[in-house]
Amino acid sequence: MIYYNDEIIVVRDMMRSDAQYFTNEERLQGWDSTLDKYEMRLNDQKDGKCISLVAEYSGNPAGYVNVYPNSEWGAFANQGYPEIVDFGVLEKYRKKGIGTVLMNIAEKIASEYADTVYLGVGLHSGYGSAQRMYVKRGYIPDGSGVWYKDKICTPYEAIYSNDDDLVLYLSKSLK
Repeated sequence: MIYYNDEIIVVRDMMRSDAQYFTNEERLQGWDSTLDKYEMRLNDQKDGKCISLVAEYSGNPAGYVNVYPNSEWGAFANQGYPEIVDFGVLEKYRKKGIGTVLMNIAEKIASEYADTVYLGVGLHSGYGSAQRMYVKRGYIPDGSGVWYKDKICTPYEAIYSNDDDLVLYLSKSLK
């Protein structure tokens, strides 16, 4: 399915061929990427658990995002709120409006299920641009504090690693 097309950026459903492409491209830019992550999203899409989107830029896959209409994880798990999961734009395609288009479509899809959407953003510096973008888009912390591996961090414990699993949940009203 095509969700958006302005002849430069096209947003469509993720396909099997995208999994290997993004895995390879992310590894080339130094990210710890695995094929399993994309295959899980594709299987979840096939099972009706999520909508997995890919943005192409001038015909090349450039970014992706997933919307889980009733997410099973995080601050709003199993409460009927959609979660935006695993948003990314390859570095060579950044600053071209791709992320904005992907997020606009993800939020539009989420609005078909609820009036609030949420997401988790990593806390290390690799997520700096995403953190800034989410705040500019109106996302605010949900108030539950920092999470690690899908559990709320206990205050004053020093057992958490500043890796991709250390996140802050943010939400946004879609009204």
